[in-house]
Amino acid sequence: MSHVSIWLAVVDTNLQFRKVPPGKMLATTGAFVHFQQQRRWPRGPSSSSRLRIPSTDDAFRCCCCSSSSTPISQGSNKEETFFCSKEMVKAIRIHELGGPEVMKWEEVQVGEPKEGEIRIRTTAIGVNFIDIYFRKGVYSAPALPFTPGMEAVGVVTAVGPGLTGRKVGDVVAYAGNPMGSYAEEQILPARVAVPVLPSIDHKVAASVMLKGMTAHVLVRRAFKVQRGHTVLVHAAAGGVGSLLGQWANALGATVIGTVSNEEKAAQATQDGCHHASVECLASRGFLVSFGQSSGIPDPIPLSDLASKSLFLTRPSMMHYTATREELLESAGEVFANVVSGVLRVRVNHTYPLSEAGRAHADLESRKTSGSIVLIPDS
Repeated sequence: MSHVSIWLAVVDTNLQFRKVPPGKMLATTGAFVHFQQQRRWPRGPSSSSRLRIPSTDDAFRCCCCSSSSTPISQGSNKEETFFCSKEMVKAIRIHELGGPEVMKWEEVQVGEPKEGEIRIRTTAIGVNFIDIYFRKGVYSAPALPFTPGMEAVGVVTAVGPGLTGRKVGDVVAYAGNPMGSYAEEQILPARVAVPVLPSIDHKVAASVMLKGMTAHVLVRRAFKVQRGHTVLVHAAAGGVGSLLGQWANALGATVIGTVSNEEKAAQATQDGCHHASVECLASRGFLVSFGQSSGIPDPIPLSDLASKSLFLTRPSMMHYTATREELLESAGEVFANVVSGVLRVRVNHTYPLSEAGRAHADLESRKTSGSIVLIPDS
């Protein structure tokens, strides 16, 4: 290959673009460099530096991502500092397991979407107890460091090659895998993103996707709640509990909610709970266990279920939205109930994304009710 086609834009000389062959020495001040696809490079040296487009024999290491064979360098003919084509955005990063203090506000790279993927600019991020489980190590993250978060709404900024059904500017939401929503931008498999109706506020959509589809699993899939049933909801003023009370009430069930104080009891009553106290399972009753905000549940001996012919299940929302069809059905029913007024989403707390640690601390100390949403700082 005789030439590497690189677009160089010198920002302080009226953004003049030109192609540069390999080995060419350039003197410039503060430049952006773009591939032919016009991907932005990080800002280069701030003063009196020389940019050299290397030959195909050169091997460099990027200063921001440690990738090799990066086709731009700062300095003369020796390896010094090099920049790659990946854009940097801010995100919460966890390098060690622990309390809210381990959540760090750092720069990360966001590349281009590959086949079957989209890139989104995040507008609102849902906070869920599962994020705390991963931060503390109750659930195992794939590796350290990692970006937490499993729910967000954003605007599509790029689509992968050959992808149809998605375009730049679409507003989409997702809940579940992949983890990493506590970031200003994110790459997602297109199959996990669902369209958000224009009538639904981004904060509402971000707070209701994971919790709403969890509620859908609990009242429509794991057990079909019907008129005449009695449903006991623990933490009835929480994010999922609030939706469960409203949904079960709309289906005609009598709803009993447990709460920690009188203020939350009043909210639970508004959300459809007919009683705010503790009752026992009836004969042939169903215990549907979800979440573990109070810690890992104690094991239940199988013989304990025999006294009343009881049923016990521990469903995961992921298993009930495993296919694209199941995902669209679940999310569609949630959003339809939001639009119709069956579900009133309580976004009672918003925090800047950079203060996600404070949001976690407040959630763990039971200072919150309803849903928590993080808003990107910029």
